[in-house]
Amino acid sequence: MDADSILKGLNGDQRMAVLHDHKQNGALLILAGAGSGKTSVLTKRIQYRIMSGVQPEKILALTFTAKAAAEMRERVEALFPEAGVRLCTFHSLALFMLKQKIGERFAYEILGFNKIPTPKETDQREFLRELARRKIPAAKLNREELFSEDLPGAIKKKISPLQKNVILSGNVVFEDLIYLAIRLLETCEKAREYFQSLWAEILVDEYQDINPSQYRLVKNILGNRKELFVVGDDDQAIYGFRGADIGNIRRFQADFKDSTLIRLEWNYRSVPNVLHLANDIFVNKPVTLRKVLRAGNPRGSGGNRIFTENRKPEVWVSDNPIEEIEKIKTAIHSLRENYGLQWKNFAILVRYNRLRQYFEEALRECELPIAGDPMAGDEVLEDGIHIETVHASKGLQYAVVFYAGLAEGFTPGKCEGNRKQRKAQMDEERRLYYVGVTRAESYLVLLYCKQRYWKGKLLKLKPSRFLPRYPKQPRWTMPVILFRIYVVIVVLGYMLAHILALPFILVAYGKNFNTWFEGKIQKFSRFCMNVLRVDLEIKDQAILSKVDWNRPVFVMGNHNSYADIPVMFLSIERIVGFIAKASLRFIPFLNFWMHKIGCIFINRKKGGGGALIREAMASGRAPRLCLFPEGTRGKSEALSPFKSGGFRLALESHAIVLPVVIRGTSAVWERRKNTGRCKVSVQILEPIDAGEIEKRQGDNDPRKELMPLVRSRMEAAL
Repeated sequence: MDADSILKGLNGDQRMAVLHDHKQNGALLILAGAGSGKTSVLTKRIQYRIMSGVQPEKILALTFTAKAAAEMRERVEALFPEAGVRLCTFHSLALFMLKQKIGERFAYEILGFNKIPTPKETDQREFLRELARRKIPAAKLNREELFSEDLPGAIKKKISPLQKNVILSGNVVFEDLIYLAIRLLETCEKAREYFQSLWAEILVDEYQDINPSQYRLVKNILGNRKELFVVGDDDQAIYGFRGADIGNIRRFQADFKDSTLIRLEWNYRSVPNVLHLANDIFVNKPVTLRKVLRAGNPRGSGGNRIFTENRKPEVWVSDNPIEEIEKIKTAIHSLRENYGLQWKNFAILVRYNRLRQYFEEALRECELPIAGDPMAGDEVLEDGIHIETVHASKGLQYAVVFYAGLAEGFTPGKCEGNRKQRKAQMDEERRLYYVGVTRAESYLVLLYCKQRYWKGKLLKLKPSRFLPRYPKQPRWTMPVILFRIYVVIVVLGYMLAHILALPFILVAYGKNFNTWFEGKIQKFSRFCMNVLRVDLEIKDQAILSKVDWNRPVFVMGNHNSYADIPVMFLSIERIVGFIAKASLRFIPFLNFWMHKIGCIFINRKKGGGGALIREAMASGRAPRLCLFPEGTRGKSEALSPFKSGGFRLALESHAIVLPVVIRGTSAVWERRKNTGRCKVSVQILEPIDAGEIEKRQGDNDPRKELMPLVRSRMEAAL
């Protein structure tokens, strides 16, 4: 077993995370988007560190559930049987710490206990009675905070007898454990030194869900060291009602100086159109922690062909619940018949448990099987339709999802309190909606019912603010020449507006300008497709996950139209520079944006393009380039002869070559016949490692292998 076998199958960002060097690059925050393989990254990181010589006993990994800890332990021990990694929940860690011997005394004895604490579940009713007896308002103290040192003095005095009773009896509850461990670390230097020496590296899963006390525990064990490796997703922070503090992610780079941020954006669960909807949910989110989910799985939903159809999420409107459930029933039967799906491939998601119960009853009346239905008999029914609250569905996925209750007051739920509190609640409601959307693998249906009985009343409901508003397509027509003038004016106006706003944008975004700019290019490209009335289909987009985007990448495509540029941006979902005619630099507004994306301007008559590309590659300005190897726009769908310069540079720089085939763009602009909608398709082909070819050949002659290989693949796709 070697390091390469551990790293096998990881994409470039996952690989970079597993290989992270704390000494050089500080603590690491991994923003792991939905379905991005975070558990794999965590377990492979542990395996890699053991392979690198770190003693397993020196590694501490924290999760939120015993089930998650067991799953990770099983994966780690697949390579390193009986490895002594401490992989546990926060509460079991705290209990372990209390049982350790520090010098001559046990940790629990240092805290005043006479015997080992025995945790049990909270008796919330009894705790509230204790507060009432001591005249402490229930809103002033959570059970978890009984042993907190940060409580107001008056409350501390009142609860002191209760603390003493717990210590004398040893009958703690699980919520006590965290603060007891914190008290141990913060009041006993010897204990703090012991535990800091016990673990050399700390890993934390679901970092967005930790509360202030759990954060404090981790910080005390870590001390001033850099060896902290955390994985989380602020977009899936949905447990604020439990005390989880999303600010732990937002403050990470401030809390841990010289830390590193890595985004895992390849989603291995859902089709691209579901991910496009998910990305639009946070379109107004600050760019610092913004992620763009990209489809990375070519065969989801168990390989069922419904996945390859890449269906656009649909919005179904019903006048009443009877009509709604009839639509769901009909759709399930139809999808099962046409695609051979099993009952368990379907899920109905809702915001509230009361609505879940309604759908269970409705499906029973329709004689549809329900997963885990206690009415089905003694055995738990596995192959049934899943009906879940969105909170319960986190971490799960289904081929087909019916997301019900997309109405104001249901999704989002009602928000109460002052303005700041309502905003915080609405932000969490938005994140909850995101979690629901990203449970769908192949097909997502958003359900809005205009009226519903709720708590004994018939409510008339407004559509949810979260429902997507798909733009209406204009039906007017005009002569093609006027249409072209219209497109030029609108597109140049878009560019001008953003150039005029640029000084304000630079001030607003500062060092995050490049992140803003990358998102803006995608918006601009979609805007161009809408104005040009293009229906764009992108095939095999998941292949892009096989490209290591941390290396130089040369995208090679056929070229038939000016429209190929925005089409290419949308197809690979990243900024790439282009080789452009020098004359284009004199076009107002266009010149500015072409410089920003890293275009290289060449004079075709004078040549010298290779030298300009080498200069750009050396300066780091153009690590990703899109080249049209035909050298100019073709006049037919057939490929013109290729020029070898770009291929030679790809070999020299050991780049990844990504072939892309575009069909139909000539009818968008150059050979447009009317103002009707145009269909354009793009196919992503398998990437080629030019570095491996160069090593195999021993020279940089592209005509031997690379150029014929790219051309043959593109011709086959055309």
